[in-house]
Amino acid sequence: MRQIVHGGLIAVLALTLGAASPAHNVKAVSITRVHVKKSARTMDLYEGDSLVARYSVAVGRGGPGFKKMEGDNVTPVGHYRVLDRRPSQLRVFMRLDYPNAEDRARFEELKKSGDVPKNATIGGEIGIHGEPPDAKPFKKVDYQSHGCVVLEDAEIDQVSRMVPDGTPVDIED
Repeated sequence: MRQIVHGGLIAVLALTLGAASPAHNVKAVSITRVHVKKSARTMDLYEGDSLVARYSVAVGRGGPGFKKMEGDNVTPVGHYRVLDRRPSQLRVFMRLDYPNAEDRARFEELKKSGDVPKNATIGGEIGIHGEPPDAKPFKKVDYQSHGCVVLEDAEIDQVSRMVPDGTPVDIED
């Protein structure tokens, strides 16, 4: 389910695979910011200060808080950017710049304090992507990822067209 905010009105569109893209119903936008709220399982797209679209998403099964290490299944909390996008078994994979400098500093402190094992690694390959092939039929409401933000295939197709590389992505609990 996606909500498009346009001219102060909210139109709720039910999207299914193979459905015609509703992009022709909305003026061309230049997304300047993405905001993910893990607890609400939402992803908002902004053009300047204007909310353009809201998507429901699946997030990591590791729960709230900062990502500590590879394999904890936590969607990281912080300020990131879309580095690039590529075709994938997950439809489209929009790679984020996790781990960034803040994540690396936090990870080193966790290792020093013994809160993560000395041989732990920080992980990587966190992004926004489409449906995992092993989770068909896909239901976002039930799905929990290994740390990524997950959309339906039709939705990731739209998002990947609207969100340019370099766009800031803020993820909060």
